[in-house]
Amino acid sequence: MSALSNAHLHCEDAAFAYLEAKLWPEGPICPHCGSLNARHYDLSKTRRGLRKCAEKQCRKQFTVKVGTVFESAHIPLHKVLQAVYLLCASKKGVSSHQIHRALGITYKSAWFLTHRIREAMRDGALAPMGGIDGMPGASGTVEADETFIGREPGAPKKRAYHHKMKVLSLLDREAGQVRSVVVDDIKPETIRPIIEANIVKEASLYTDESSLYTKVGATFADHQMTAHGAKEYVRGIVHTNTIEGYFSVFKRGMKGVYQHCGKQHLHRNLAEFDFRYNNRVKLGVNDVARTERALSGIVGA
Repeated sequence: MSALSNAHLHCEDAAFAYLEAKLWPEGPICPHCGSLNARHYDLSKTRRGLRKCAEKQCRKQFTVKVGTVFESAHIPLHKVLQAVYLLCASKKGVSSHQIHRALGITYKSAWFLTHRIREAMRDGALAPMGGIDGMPGASGTVEADETFIGREPGAPKKRAYHHKMKVLSLLDREAGQVRSVVVDDIKPETIRPIIEANIVKEASLYTDESSLYTKVGATFADHQMTAHGAKEYVRGIVHTNTIEGYFSVFKRGMKGVYQHCGKQHLHRNLAEFDFRYNNRVKLGVNDVARTERALSGIVGA
């Protein structure tokens, strides 16, 4: 399969050919019955990309978009690919209004499309962080920190930090990967099960001096803290500066580009920023490769 190119972003036939080659490397697969029957009828002259299953028990029509997050999107496929590229190539994101203006589609369509793309960016990783691939028994370092953004539903406009939406993020230094979760409150009993489920016990946990991490930190091989209240931010290799750097990009994007996000959608925005961080240039992933990785997640997202 050829890499994503300008032709795929500006020609509808090329866009369909690209997505079919990506999702159907062995040929068309009926999304209704799963048939690999090579005699799928090509109805693309009737409607671009349209096919029909040749199985007698099925005989249903489909395109490569069926079974993906773009299935019900009545937008030209090459414009959909443009939207994916724009969202993947912009470090702090692209607003739905900007997508609406750039692609010449309605704002409502752009809003739904960007959320579908964010769903495709959610990797659903369950493997605990802090392990080192290829080195059984070896462990790494994970930074944990929480941040606050926006406003909880129903909270007063003049608000303290507890009126804001809460986010917990974990960052694996060795793998260069981040994982973020929206939480309802910042309490030890809420934070502990998330940390325990997402970090291997052999890892070193680095946090600030918050009491949130005192008890859960004792369950790991090592737990080091920096005293931010005493203006201690770095002590040798002990710090949470890496994850705070991630938060700075996330907040600049949320405040400067998106400006507002309801709590019911915050997990998708976090998935977007996590995805771009986990597939950044420093890890050898350029804009085109990042877009192709996002498109790999459109099936069943």
